[in-house]
Amino acid sequence: MIYRSTLAPMLALVLAATLAGCSPKYDWRDYRSKDAPYSILFPGKPASQTRSVTLDTLQLEMTMTAVEIDGVVFAVGSARLPDGASAMTVLQTMQSALLRNIGATLRSNKDSSTGLQSMLEFEADGSQQGQPARLIGKLIARDQRIYQVIILGRAQSLAAEQIDTYLTSFKLN
Repeated sequence: MIYRSTLAPMLALVLAATLAGCSPKYDWRDYRSKDAPYSILFPGKPASQTRSVTLDTLQLEMTMTAVEIDGVVFAVGSARLPDGASAMTVLQTMQSALLRNIGATLRSNKDSSTGLQSMLEFEADGSQQGQPARLIGKLIARDQRIYQVIILGRAQSLAAEQIDTYLTSFKLN
């Protein structure tokens, strides 16, 4: 009987320790944009901001939604393309601007187009605040909208599981 009387408190202690160890650094939550037709899982509570950006001569109102976890930024940008803008050209210009911002060199680059959608997927190494950084992204154009889905942070802080969870969760509605 002594065994049973000590078992319950020990189980409670083990359960409490396990739950404390599970307080997630990555608190994945579903996010559905209010201004563009997409959803994604963010690893924390994101914040949004809309501002005017210039890509070459093209002026766009871009909404950025992002969260930072331990120096790693997870962000989605979206903007409406003006009539007549070439989607793939805009995506390539956006990619060049992202690479230029961190002085990056491409590690991998893949583009694909279907009748409805154009996409660039890439990885690049550069520097952010004087530290080596890796940029992983998807740039997508569909239905007169462009989307920028990126992860930026120190390479050693980027875990394959978080990268995969984030990038594969992006869905256009």
